[in-house]
Amino acid sequence: MMNRNLDRGAAPIGYVSELGPIEAGAVLHLRRWCEGPEAWRSVSADLSAAVGPEQARRALGAFEELCNLCALHGRRPLMRHDPGCQCLGSDEACFANFIAVASEGEREDAILIATMIVRADMAPCLAGLAETFGLVLRRMAVRARPEGSAYMNSTTLH
Repeated sequence: MMNRNLDRGAAPIGYVSELGPIEAGAVLHLRRWCEGPEAWRSVSADLSAAVGPEQARRALGAFEELCNLCALHGRRPLMRHDPGCQCLGSDEACFANFIAVASEGEREDAILIATMIVRADMAPCLAGLAETFGLVLRRMAVRARPEGSAYMNSTTLH
């Protein structure tokens, strides 16, 4: 019998297409990171093309450390769907919200959310890593958005 908490973590609660660009990017990168080295090289190439090799290396380092901390100090394993799946699991939604909040510079809120993912003593470190990675996702989203869009005008970048 499977652990009921793990079942809940993977329970579909929506669709990736309903997420904003930062949240969707966080989910897609989490899924691809879990696919192994080949997928991770692809992520690296995508980020390098979008923000340049130096920023990409920094973001990838932060993301890799963030994922490793989740694996080592997580309250339980983060459940995720396959990379091509359109469903959004509850753990993925929490992770996406965490990255987005951190990317907005809302450190206290990010730390609070991080305590749902990892042990409380690891939450501040996780929040700092999420901010580093989230800011790159935010830069990518701004570059991909057409000028004058409603989202661009209503979002404050830090």
